[in-house]
Amino acid sequence: MKPLFIVLEGPDASGKSTQLRLLSDALSARGVPLVATREPGGTPLGERLRELVLAPDSPMNPLTELLLIVGARHEHVEKVIRPALRDGKWVLCSRYTLSSLAYQGWGRGLDRDLIRRLNGLATGGLDPDYVFLLDLPPAVAYERTRERDRFEGEGLEFFTRVRVGYLELIRSVPRAHVIDGTLSQERVLGEILAHLPRPGI
Repeated sequence: MKPLFIVLEGPDASGKSTQLRLLSDALSARGVPLVATREPGGTPLGERLRELVLAPDSPMNPLTELLLIVGARHEHVEKVIRPALRDGKWVLCSRYTLSSLAYQGWGRGLDRDLIRRLNGLATGGLDPDYVFLLDLPPAVAYERTRERDRFEGEGLEFFTRVRVGYLELIRSVPRAHVIDGTLSQERVLGEILAHLPRPGI
């Protein structure tokens, strides 16, 4: 079967990093060659841009924030994601284009059509094969945060707008699944694996 591009989406503190690790371990145990990565980041330049975007002491204009994230995404797609897929590896990624729409569109209030156009330029039209949204009630997401970066310090209203955006966006995404992020790590992983084809089938 062709290599798959799988994206985990959701608010901060929804368990994306944990599920990225658990899913990577589970698929590797099944013999799947893969790359596990994240956004913003995934490349040396992308990780430097991530530090700028997330630093609590670096306030910036929302458009500046978006452009930095989109720039990191272009590097990521061209230097990590596409090469891995060409090499026959599955790509597991924490965050992708929906994050920009939910956070900078619904959360920050930037023009969503502009974000879609910039995403298209950054990705060259590369869409995930599967998207899993780890959904959390805004109050739970807010309570789980620890003021460790600018997004996690935004407050309940911001998380509420982001969740509304995610739930609206996900309805139009092919092979997208909403998973209750309040479930145990094991149950979340089980639900993700249940939606994925088994290697060799």
